[in-house]
Amino acid sequence: MASTFSPPAATGQPWPADLGVIDTMVGLPQDPAALYRQIRSSLRDRESRDDFVMPASYMFHDVPASHLPDDEDPVGLVLGELDRHGIETALISMSAHPQAAERALTEHPDRFVASWSCDPNQGMDGIRALVRAHEQFGVRAVSLFPHGVSPQVAIDAPQMYPIYAKCVELGIPVFVTVGIAGPRVPSMVQRVELIDQVMYDFPELVFVMRHGAEPWTELAVKLMLKWPNLYYSTSGFSPRYYPTAVLDYANTRGADKILYGGYFPMGLSLDRIMTEMRQVPLKDDVWPKFLRENAARVLGLTGRP
Repeated sequence: MASTFSPPAATGQPWPADLGVIDTMVGLPQDPAALYRQIRSSLRDRESRDDFVMPASYMFHDVPASHLPDDEDPVGLVLGELDRHGIETALISMSAHPQAAERALTEHPDRFVASWSCDPNQGMDGIRALVRAHEQFGVRAVSLFPHGVSPQVAIDAPQMYPIYAKCVELGIPVFVTVGIAGPRVPSMVQRVELIDQVMYDFPELVFVMRHGAEPWTELAVKLMLKWPNLYYSTSGFSPRYYPTAVLDYANTRGADKILYGGYFPMGLSLDRIMTEMRQVPLKDDVWPKFLRENAARVLGLTGRP
């Protein structure tokens, strides 16, 4: 059964209370051992393997609980948090928690839209799985995790190209983790400069950079100026740490290129995100684009009932 979205009362935020935020990265709580199994297999230092709740725990404080008792509903919990913070629509992964994600999409199609994570090492089997998910669940985006698959696959590697081509064919964007990896694994497969070749080879591909792009944020901005279909999502960062180069770009020529992405419940609570968000120095006319309009356009949600 679809839920009814009722925005909360205004609480001093600089964006309209009834905006209906679109969050381009929301997770459904589950056992961390299952969520991070693949990346943990690549970790070598003792602290990461034995002590961290999540592979990049050293970067985050007060990580929200990602595992619920068996009698608590992860979909209901997330819906309650979305409602409290004025988030109308959440992009969730079909791959991370399949049963809960399928139920969220079936019972609340007005609140959740689907992303599908592809492992380029799976070749055509992975492409076929993407097509099936797109046909069954109306997948709106593909997620790629270059440092998190085994073996790692660089942004511009040949194994990535069939996925990019299929995204163009399906008319959906690809969200790609870029920059230095949070987990203690090598990061060079995510160098921002690699995006330049991909955008040249696939000018129709809508490519969204995820998880910061640090320390190459100025290069990320330069490439967004160059390539019309290149975007940036703020996922994985507490708002107080949004890169200055990205905020400056959003306030000038890049107002249509920056999308809000949270990191709940993987590393940040929505309480923290939305409290800190009020201090982000965006111009008044940029807020609706950042929090809703850009994501609606990229995900094909414009005009969606």
